[in-house]
Amino acid sequence: MPQPYPKEFRDDVIRVVQTRDSKTTIAQIAKDFGVHEGTINKWLRQAEIDAGNKPGNTSDESAELREMRRRNRLLEQENEVLRRAAAYLSQANPADQLCSTRS
Repeated sequence: MPQPYPKEFRDDVIRVVQTRDSKTTIAQIAKDFGVHEGTINKWLRQAEIDAGNKPGNTSDESAELREMRRRNRLLEQENEVLRRAAAYLSQANPADQLCSTRS
């Protein structure tokens, strides 16, 4: 997977696109910066969402959601390990459990 462009670079490209004159196309700006036109369009859509001009998840919300999903996956894995360990230990020594409950 290619490395993402630095935030400063993306912000500069978005600023140039938003302040361009009517003769300059996004395709020309994309060529000048060495970025695919579709990538710039994606950045522009996200900038509109982040600015509150369009509905959708902001970059911060998307990052938080990604982190929460990662954390949830980790907790589910930990719970599964504990569930299996408890099941294994409860079946390991049933005779020991009987003796300890009678004492």
